[in-house]
Amino acid sequence: MKPSEALALKRDQLGAIVARYPTTNLRVYGSVVHGKDQDNEELDLLVDALPGASLFDLGGLYLDLEEALGVPVCLLTPPEVPIKYRSKVLAEARPV
Repeated sequence: MKPSEALALKRDQLGAIVARYPTTNLRVYGSVVHGKDQDNEELDLLVDALPGASLFDLGGLYLDLEEALGVPVCLLTPPEVPIKYRSKVLAEARPV
């Protein structure tokens, strides 16, 4: 399944998943935004970590998103995006 298809099927569930963690502002970027995603490709997602969020929180969110979507997920916070690509990724990211 393409990541864009999984996102379209499960979009309504994702807000509730993100709300269970100290995170906000779930966004999609990369090949899905450009309409170039392919089967078995990762779904590129960004989320803002709220104060107090831990790596365990982000890891739990990652696992829950991947389980709900049924496709591989790459979940990053903006500071984790390599500086070389950060401005481009943040400019193209779209709310889920």
